[in-house]
Formats: sequence, structure tokens, C-alpha cells
Amino acid sequence: MIRLIVSAVIYLVANAIGLLVANALLDDMSVDGSAFVIAVLIFTGVEVLVQPLITQIAIKRAHALAGSSALIATLIGLIVTVAVSDGLDISGLVTWVLATVIVWAAALVAGFILPAIFVKRAVGEARR
Repeated sequence: MIRLIVSAVIYLVANAIGLLVANALLDDMSVDGSAFVIAVLIFTGVEVLVQPLITQIAIKRAHALAGSSALIATLIGLIVTVAVSDGLDISGLVTWVLATVIVWAAALVAGFILPAIFVKRAVGEARR
């Protein structure tokens, strides 16, 4: 149960970092500070629900698409979050494409780094 909670927290923080990095890099993307938490929750919830579905469809229909399922899930997550939340706004086709890639890449990197930080901290505390 603890592993599931830690995994969920890491996923939320990684997506928050991804959205913040894209917001910092793209002029036509804005994340509202007051609604940021809600935007991250919506975005992460949509990704968690859509990712397995897209992966299954890709595996059954076209194996070449299986690797891009995370990018597609990120795009769908951004679309739903923009449509449902007032905390995220993206305008322009190029910005949509760049936001998808940047959020995906930053969340991926954060998803690799954050567990290492947590493991290092847990091992350090266990040694004490």
C-alpha cells in the first residue's frame, strides 16, 4: 500500500514538474497558480485512465504505436485539462505539440530522478 501511495505522489509531482517546465518554456502556455493543483490532479487522473487503454489498443492494432502511447496520453491529458480546468491554457498548434513533448519528457525525467531521491533518503534513514 505504501508503494502505491509513493508511486502516486511521484507521478503527481513528475506531472507537476512537466507542466511547470512547459509553462516556463512556452509563451503561449499558461498555468494559473491558484488552479494549478486542480490542473495537475485532472491531468494526472486522465493520464492514469487513458494510458493503459491506449497501450492496449496500440498492442492489438499496431505495435509501432505502443511506444508513442505515453505521448498520446499526455496530449489527451492536456486537452481534457484545458477543456475542464481554468488552470491551464494552451493556444496554437505548435504550442500544443511542443507542450505535449515537453510535459512528457520533463515528467519522464522527473519520474526517473524522484524515486532515486526517495530511495536514497529511505536508505539513509534506515542506516541510522
